[in-house]
Amino acid sequence: MRSDLAGSKVWFDPVGALVAPGTTIRWVVRENVHTTSAYHPKNDRHSLRIPAGAAPWDSGYLVNPGNQFEVTLTVPGVYDYYCMPHEAAGMVGRIIVGRPSGPGTEPFDYWVGKPGTKDWREVPQLARSGFPSIARIVAEGRVRLAR
Repeated sequence: MRSDLAGSKVWFDPVGALVAPGTTIRWVVRENVHTTSAYHPKNDRHSLRIPAGAAPWDSGYLVNPGNQFEVTLTVPGVYDYYCMPHEAAGMVGRIIVGRPSGPGTEPFDYWVGKPGTKDWREVPQLARSGFPSIARIVAEGRVRLAR
């Protein structure tokens, strides 16, 4: 979890990763205050962008450099996540576990008009542009932002 000195630029590094089922992912704060939160209705009514049946996570605020949060991902599919205080600034990431599948492979508005989703929040426009493509993650294995 990164930030420039002024806090005007924030990002996850890497922003995309391809991992095997059962892999434990660890986020570490380098600068600033961050969270890692799965796109899931249990996290502030966000739209579902992790596999159905996968457990959502929310690290809570990690405020000091070196603070860490871990989650083990076992259900195959695409997991989209965000930083709560920096989502609108485009601080998002994507992990593919095994093969790409699930809601994270769908358009960002796939759920609009479906039963039980009227209270879901959309992914902000700037955040949408922050996700690396699934094809790039599969091809490269790990995607880092040029900073």
